[in-house]
Amino acid sequence: MCSVAFEHAESAKILLASGNFTSALGLVRLQYEAFVRAMWLFFSASDLEVSKLLSDLTHDSSKRAEKLPMMSEMLKKLDGKAPKVALDQLLEFKEYHWKPLSSYIHGGIHAVNRHSVGYPLTLLQQILKASNGLSIMVGMLLIIISADRTQSGKIPKLQFEYIDCLPDFKGNLS
Repeated sequence: MCSVAFEHAESAKILLASGNFTSALGLVRLQYEAFVRAMWLFFSASDLEVSKLLSDLTHDSSKRAEKLPMMSEMLKKLDGKAPKVALDQLLEFKEYHWKPLSSYIHGGIHAVNRHSVGYPLTLLQQILKASNGLSIMVGMLLIIISADRTQSGKIPKLQFEYIDCLPDFKGNLS
């Protein structure tokens, strides 16, 4: 799921660069969802739940996987299991960005309005920073998963070096 989150981030940047802004914003929501799923899988999913995603893809296995928790439930299940700082950032992202990003996914008012009248540069910068922030969190999770102590400290250095490219995780995507 970390790799999927990185793929969504890369694709969003490609779409931003090519001027396909509506699709790029939708992909940032997908990036968020992939990362939440990665966190849930690592910190709180049961072995049975993990096996539902790792099984061969068949009609039956697809039906079983449909019964996995949705976003809000995964976030609740992370409480007390995932690092508090990471969970707080995920909850903050959801609070400020979920509804507007969902609008881009489902053809809501944000998608219709911005697609017709244009995207302010500040919004595009904000979504790029949000995606970068999610990617930083994915990197942190990968370091935790790897248990490679030689990697600790690398992400904070990247955050400091590229502070102007990262969000403060506050504000709305309206």
